[in-house]
Amino acid sequence: MHVISRKMLLAAAEEHAGLYAPLDAWYRIAKKAEWRSLEDVRAVLPAADGVGKFTVFNIKGNAFRLIVEINHKTGRLFIRHVLTHAAYDRGGWKR
Repeated sequence: MHVISRKMLLAAAEEHAGLYAPLDAWYRIAKKAEWRSLEDVRAVLPAADGVGKFTVFNIKGNAFRLIVEINHKTGRLFIRHVLTHAAYDRGGWKR
């Protein structure tokens, strides 16, 4: 997958202590992946959920949510949000 943009992951890691390693691990998995469907994503990361046009990943033991938009045809993955669990639950990211 072509991950756009890693800068958002690095910014979130700077803001939240201990988040760099889990986000980096996710990035390395996603970068090497060839996901053509949500089922392909779940084969590698079973806790991934589809929410509308987004795919949501649990990060750092479910403390954070990584929200991405995947274009399975082009192989591009757009990082939209890195949120705490509480911020995710408020739902403002869906707009």
